[in-house]
Amino acid sequence: MERSEQGTRGDQSHSQCWAWPEDQGHLGPEERDRPVLSPQTQPQPRNGLSLSLLPPELLLAVLSRLPPRVLLKRCRHVCRTWRSLVDSKALWLLMLARDHSASGRALLALVRSCLPPAGDATPGPLIPFCSLRPVGRNLIRNPCGQEGLQKWSFQHSGDGWVVENNLIPVPGAPSQTCFVTSYRWCSKKQILNLEAEGLWPELLDSGKIDICVSDWWGTRHECGGRYKLLVQLLDANKTILHEFSDMRVTIAHPNSMYFQVTHVFSNIKVGVRFVSFEHLGKDTLYWAGHYGTRMTNSSVTVRVSQP
Repeated sequence: MERSEQGTRGDQSHSQCWAWPEDQGHLGPEERDRPVLSPQTQPQPRNGLSLSLLPPELLLAVLSRLPPRVLLKRCRHVCRTWRSLVDSKALWLLMLARDHSASGRALLALVRSCLPPAGDATPGPLIPFCSLRPVGRNLIRNPCGQEGLQKWSFQHSGDGWVVENNLIPVPGAPSQTCFVTSYRWCSKKQILNLEAEGLWPELLDSGKIDICVSDWWGTRHECGGRYKLLVQLLDANKTILHEFSDMRVTIAHPNSMYFQVTHVFSNIKVGVRFVSFEHLGKDTLYWAGHYGTRMTNSSVTVRVSQP
């Protein structure tokens, strides 16, 4: 009876908010006396604002802040409207325009000048360009040997190539490891396909980009080393259009050392499509093992030409 009266009082004083559950046999005395929310009166979740209700220009601004992978793998498949926006030139140009630095503005101006005519609204080469970000990025794979001997084409002589830790730090290197040569000439090489990296012919042939090369090499304290660098810019048929080479020799020195070699290809001829990067090394004393030249932090980067 007491339970019934309490239940009645509860129903009267909270008729719109509270109700007793039908089965309270499994509850303790205190829990049985506690009213609970009725399913009919529990607050309902509010519907969120759909992005598709935004004006196209606002939706474009929102989408331009997403990573290219998300745009292509997810957003493009939401609906026809989103697909048309992802497939538009405006979205990818807006993504590039978010970089307000001097270099970002220069890149945007160059990209605009190398795109198809204004009447063509398709993104054309912008999707791979924005996805791969080839300008300012090191195009050399595995530059320090952090992935072992992968990504390079090797020619092993003497005792061949190995990867070791740097004897002294190399500034700016993504990994403090290096490739080490032996007592005969050892070479390794990468050929970079610039179009596969996200660049397109009109941009490459614009005359407004530079290709910058850098390499670090060094020797051990007890043994000298010989070093060669050969970088070639090639056309679609692998014909040499530009070439840079350097050769160095060091003798045994009390301290291990690293040296940097750099070069910038400017005023690039029309037709460059590949970069061949090759370096070679060996020791000067013909010692068995790996006492030869050490190479690390190799890089090939593309930048907008400076006025």
